[in-house]
Amino acid sequence: MARPFPVEVGEWIERLASVLHQTNAWRLSFLLFGMLLARGRRTVASWLRGGRLRVEYQDYYYFLGSLGRNIKSVAGVLLGLAVQWINPSQRMLFAVDDTPTKRYGRHVEGAGLHHNPTPGPAEQSFLYGHVWVTLAWVVRHALWGTIGLPLLAFMYVRHKDVAGVRCHGVKFQTKLQQAAALVEWLAGWLKYLGKTLWLVVDGAYAKRPFLQRAQRTGATVVSRLRKDAALWSVPTLPPRGRRRRGRPRQYGKERISLAKRAGQQRGWTWATFRLYGKEAPTCYKTFLATYKPAGGLIRVVLVRDEGAAGPGRWRAYFCTDPGATVVEILEAVADRAAIEQNFHDLKEVHGTGQQQVRNYWANIAAYHLTMWLHTLVELWAWRKPHQELVDRRDSPWDDATRRPSHADRCKALRRECLETEFRRATASDRLSDKIHRLCARLLKLAA
Repeated sequence: MARPFPVEVGEWIERLASVLHQTNAWRLSFLLFGMLLARGRRTVASWLRGGRLRVEYQDYYYFLGSLGRNIKSVAGVLLGLAVQWINPSQRMLFAVDDTPTKRYGRHVEGAGLHHNPTPGPAEQSFLYGHVWVTLAWVVRHALWGTIGLPLLAFMYVRHKDVAGVRCHGVKFQTKLQQAAALVEWLAGWLKYLGKTLWLVVDGAYAKRPFLQRAQRTGATVVSRLRKDAALWSVPTLPPRGRRRRGRPRQYGKERISLAKRAGQQRGWTWATFRLYGKEAPTCYKTFLATYKPAGGLIRVVLVRDEGAAGPGRWRAYFCTDPGATVVEILEAVADRAAIEQNFHDLKEVHGTGQQQVRNYWANIAAYHLTMWLHTLVELWAWRKPHQELVDRRDSPWDDATRRPSHADRCKALRRECLETEFRRATASDRLSDKIHRLCARLLKLAA
């Protein structure tokens, strides 16, 4: 029996399943529907209960293992669907970052001790679990601002923990190497679209192993710059008749100090940019420099933080395209917050990391299923009006014009699926208006 997804969502899932082995490809739709209706702790068992997959439930666990080996193919199809549905502009912006998911138990393959980015009041500096280096497409909606669409991720396994997953053909890779591999995979899929590829990454990825491999794909990288970064001046070429033998200089002779540049009062400019969803006046300074990790010429943008106190009231960003404008660079930096919001929604709404599977490939499949469901929900809601996604009449204290959250969009899709199933079940029966109103109320409570 087909799952009661909206027509476009059902077609998308069929496209995703088309690259899987046809013996088990049909299970993808059932599993995603169970994920959408799951309640409580989002284990795989709750997915199966949500989809009423009691018969042959063991086969769905085996399906996770086979799906984990085909994530690149499915993610490529999903990227093509998203580009076709959204129809982006010439420049496409992607974000790369990593996030941990907590796990428990000694026999979880690939798990280990990692740095905890959110220690909380308990000041827990480390956590046990998985770390995912994730790639997301960052798009701007006309009404709702910046939205992230996660596509593909690699599990980072520490060098000391690789021995436990070596039987699966896993070799040690640093996060920088995995991020570069994600970019190379992305460039391979985008080369036929004729689009300009931009990447925005955290400052931890602004290092030579990642930057040079990313630039070889033709991508433009935007990131934060260390305040003690070793910048050099732009070399000046001698006149044509006075050039010496050999390759021209790639880096200048003078060392550039960002602290001194920021401390100089001349050169600062005020402008208004739309950052983080609102217009904000920004004081900035920009110049060209050469940076060895980036392999040559870059554009540097210094931003003065007028609301902070102390001498270090500035931040530095750079772009590997020296012809990029300040607006493009600062907007890309601000839009990087979309992938951080993705990590929050994946964990809070879809329960990423709660699946409690031990196999290496099953863990990879579980993480990607939550990412792909997140992206499918966002694509489905992309062309929906505000009133179809959220109704806040029962909450007069809330702002009725507030942007629908990802949880609101999930509830709207869940509600439409349940309404479709109810209409199918009662198509041959004539029910009273009272029964219809009662069912509508129950649907509102359930979704």
